[in-house]
Amino acid sequence: MLTPNDLENATPYTVLPDSAASSANRRRPIKALAGIFLSLLFLSLLIVLIFNQDPQPSPDKVMNENDRPTSSPLIPMSSERLMPQSRGVAQGVSLKTFRDFSGEHDSVYPWSNAMLAWQRTAFHFQPEKNWMNGPLFYKGWYHIFYQYNPESAVWGNIAWGHAVSEDMIHWLHLPSAMEPDNWFDANGVWTGSATILPDGQIVMLYTGSTNKNVQVQNVAYPANLSDPLLLDWVKYSGNPVLVPPPGILPKDFRDPTTAWVNRDGKWRVAIGSKVNSTGITLVYETTNFTSLELLEGVMHAVHGTGMWECVDFYPVSTSEANGLDTSFNGPGIKHVLKASLDDKKNDYYAIGTYDPVNNTWTPDNPEMDVGIGLRVDYGVYYASKTFYDQNKQRRISWSWIGETDNESDDLLKGWASVQVTDLVPVVLVQTIPRTVVFDKKTGSNILQWPAEEVERLRLNVTEFNGVELGPGSVVPLNISSATQLDIVATFEVDKAALEATTEADAGHTCSTTGGAVSRGALGPFGLLVLADESLSELTPVYFYISKDIDGSYKTFFCSDEMRSSKASSVNKRVNGGTVPVLEGEKFSMRLLVCGSFDCGELCSRRKNSDHVSNLPDEGHRWSSASISVQQCHRNKCNSISEDMANGFSTHSPILVGSDVVHIGQFISFPFLVV
Repeated sequence: MLTPNDLENATPYTVLPDSAASSANRRRPIKALAGIFLSLLFLSLLIVLIFNQDPQPSPDKVMNENDRPTSSPLIPMSSERLMPQSRGVAQGVSLKTFRDFSGEHDSVYPWSNAMLAWQRTAFHFQPEKNWMNGPLFYKGWYHIFYQYNPESAVWGNIAWGHAVSEDMIHWLHLPSAMEPDNWFDANGVWTGSATILPDGQIVMLYTGSTNKNVQVQNVAYPANLSDPLLLDWVKYSGNPVLVPPPGILPKDFRDPTTAWVNRDGKWRVAIGSKVNSTGITLVYETTNFTSLELLEGVMHAVHGTGMWECVDFYPVSTSEANGLDTSFNGPGIKHVLKASLDDKKNDYYAIGTYDPVNNTWTPDNPEMDVGIGLRVDYGVYYASKTFYDQNKQRRISWSWIGETDNESDDLLKGWASVQVTDLVPVVLVQTIPRTVVFDKKTGSNILQWPAEEVERLRLNVTEFNGVELGPGSVVPLNISSATQLDIVATFEVDKAALEATTEADAGHTCSTTGGAVSRGALGPFGLLVLADESLSELTPVYFYISKDIDGSYKTFFCSDEMRSSKASSVNKRVNGGTVPVLEGEKFSMRLLVCGSFDCGELCSRRKNSDHVSNLPDEGHRWSSASISVQQCHRNKCNSISEDMANGFSTHSPILVGSDVVHIGQFISFPFLVV
C-alpha cells in the first residue's frame, strides 16, 4: 500500500543552475559551423550527381505523379522495409515508433498520391502536416494547442501548434505558440493545461523535457490578453516552477491538469506519476502559480496500473445536464478522475467523491477503480482532455484517435501523429469534440455525445424505416455517393428470440472472438461501412449480445477493421467493449463516417422505446431497423488544400442478416451496409 513515506526514498531532483538557461545560446556558434560544413558537403554531392547522372531518363522509369508518391529523402522507394529508429524512450515516455516485427510484409503498399490525400480526415481537426498531439474558450474563439513536430511526420522536436475555431469544427491554423527553445523544455514542449483566473488572466502550466531529459513543470502566459487569438506567449523567466519531488523519478512527472480553486482561495493542480508499479496523482497548492507546495500524501493511487499520464479531474452534476466549472464542488456533485495508462495506452476513469480537506478522492466502486474498471472509450483513443466551455455551460472532451498506417506511409503522406500500443501502430488525429455528462440512469458512468456543432455539417437526410432483416441477409441502403456520413441507426431485436435463448456466448469479447465473422445465437448485427461492391473491403460496426446461464445479458459494441484495407502494412484489429442497454431501450448507434476511415467516432446511446416488436416464432425476420443517413460537408480548415479525393466515395449502406451461415459469405447476421 502506498504511503507518503514512499515519496521520501529517493534523492530530490536538483534544478539546474541559472547558467543553464543560456545553454541554447552557447550552442549557436556550433550550429553555425555545422551549417557551413553541411552546406559544403551538400555542394560536393551535388557536383558528383551532376557528373554521374544519365543524360536521358529511361522511358520505363517515367511515372505519372498519381501512379506513385514522390520519393522522400527519409524513405527510399524500395521493397525493403527498414527498421525505424526508437523514438520517445530516451525522453521517459513509451515507444513512439511503429516497428513491424511480424515479418509478414515484404513490400511497401503501392500508395498513389490520390490515395494518400484521401486519407486526410473530414470531420476531425488535424495539423496541416507532420506529427500531432489544452483547449480553452476565450473572447469568442475555441483554442486548441497540440504537440507538433514541425520538421517531420514522426515523433520528436515537440513544439506547441495552435489553432482556433468559432465552432470547434472549422479551424484556422495559427503560428506555433511555443517552441523548445530553453533548457527547461529543450527536448520538447509537452502536455499542458490552461486555467482562466477570475480576473481574466490565463495561466498555462505545461511539462517540459529538459536538456537532461528531466520532466519539469513550466508556466507560460499570453503576451497580450486583448488579442482574442492569443498569438504570442511568454514563458515565465523563473521556469521551471516544479521539479520531480523526492521519491519520483526524473522521467515520471508530467502533464499538469487545469487548476481548481479550494475553499480557502488557494489553487490546486494535479500531476500524474508512479511509484514502482503504482499509478498516482500528486496535488500541488499555490496562490500565484509560480510558487507551488506539494500536499501531503497522494490524492489517489492504484497498484499495478503503472505510470499515469494526462490525468484529468473534473466535477459532474448528478441532477443537471449542464457541465460544471472545474472548481465547482458541493451537494449533488461527483468527481471524475481519469488517467491515461502509459503501459496500456488506454484511458481509464472512475466516478467518486473528492474530499478537499484531506486531499483525497475515493471511487464509488473500488472494483471499478481507475485503470482496472471503465475505459473512456474502447477504441483507439488516448490522452483525452476535457475543458469547461463557459460559452455554453458544458464540458467538452478531446482526445487522440487512430489511423493505423506505419511510419513509412506517414512519411509519404507528410502528416501523422504516432503512438504505440504493444508495438502496434496508431496514427492519430483529434477526436470530434464530445460533450460529457453524468449518466443519471445507471449512476455509474459518464455519457459522451458529439457536440451539437457537428450537425451543422449535414446537407440532406435519407431515412429508412422498418427495414426487415432476415437470417444471413445483407441489405443495401441506396443513397447518393458521399465522402462522409452522419448515421443514426436503431435496431429492434425479436423479444421472443432473446427470451428463448438459454445461453449465448457468455465469454464473448470484441477483440478475442474473431470479430464480425464470429457467429453466435444473438449477434452480430449492425452496419457495414466503407464497403466495396464485392464486400471484400469493408468495416463492420455492430452490436453483439451475450447471455449467461443465469439469464443476464451483456451487449457489446464493436468495430472490426480486419477487412478495412487491402494494404498489408496497415494494422487491423477489432475494437470495442460493453455498453449498458437498459430494460425497454432499443439498440441505437450514431456513426460518423469520414472519407478516409470510420474515424473511431462510434457512439452507442440508450433510447427509450414504447415496445419491442413481438415477432413470429418462425423467425421470418431476426430484427428490424430504422436508419437516418445524413450527408455532410467535408470539414475544411483554412490553409488546408482542397479535397483531392473527388473520385472516392463510400458505397451505399447495407444491412446484414441472421442465424444462417452462407458458404463463402463473410457475414452471418443482420447488417446494414453504408
